[in-house]
Amino acid sequence: MSTAHSPSHRGLDALLTPQNSVVLLIDHQPYQFANLHSHEPTMVLNNVIGLAKAAKVFKVPTILSTVLEERGGYLVKGLQDVFPEQKPIDRTFINTWEDGRVVDAVKKTDRKKLVIAALWTEICLAMPAIQAAGEGYDVYAVTDASGGVTREAHEMAVRRMLLAGVTPITWMAVIAEWQRDWAREASAAELSAVIGEHGGGSAVAFAWEMQLLASRAGKGA
Repeated sequence: MSTAHSPSHRGLDALLTPQNSVVLLIDHQPYQFANLHSHEPTMVLNNVIGLAKAAKVFKVPTILSTVLEERGGYLVKGLQDVFPEQKPIDRTFINTWEDGRVVDAVKKTDRKKLVIAALWTEICLAMPAIQAAGEGYDVYAVTDASGGVTREAHEMAVRRMLLAGVTPITWMAVIAEWQRDWAREASAAELSAVIGEHGGGSAVAFAWEMQLLASRAGKGA
C-alpha cells in the first residue's frame, strides 16, 4: 500500500531541514551520463553539483557512491571537487542499499530523511529509494539531479517510487527547505552564491535583484 498520504508526509515535520537530512549521491559517472536521455546531461550535472554544494553549505552529511568505477569511470570531477577529501564508496551491487557500507554510513548520521539523486532513475535511484522507504526512511528522490536512459524510463520510475511512498522533489526545492528563511544570514550568503552559479533562470533573476538593490543603495548614499 502507498504511504504517500501518511501523517509523516504532511505538516511542518514533512519538510526537510539541515538537521534531519542526509544526502546520498549515486553513480554520477561517465558511463551513466553517456546513456542519459531523459534530460539534457549538462542540466543533470549542473543540478547535482548545485545540490552537493548546498549540502556542504548547510553541513548536511553527504555520501558519495559509484559502481564499478574501473569500468564506469570515476565520479565526475565537478562533483568530486565539492568533497575532495571523500572517497566514494565503490560497489558491485546495482542496488546501492544492498551494500552494507552505504547503509552503515547513512545509519551513522542518525537521520531519517534520506535525499537521493542517482543515475539512472529506473535502476540506481528507484531500487535504493524503494528499499529504504520500506525500512522506515522518509525518502526524497531528487528527480532533476537524476535521469534515466529514456524519458519513459525516468517517468515510470518516478511513478513506481510514488507508489512506494517516496517523495519526488527538485534540487532547488530541497535547498529552499533547508534555508527556509532568508533572515538566516549564516547560510544565506553562501547559498546565494550556489544559486548564482547553478540556478539557471533563478540565478538571472537573483542577479537582477542584487543589481537593483546595489543601484538603490548607491542612490541613497
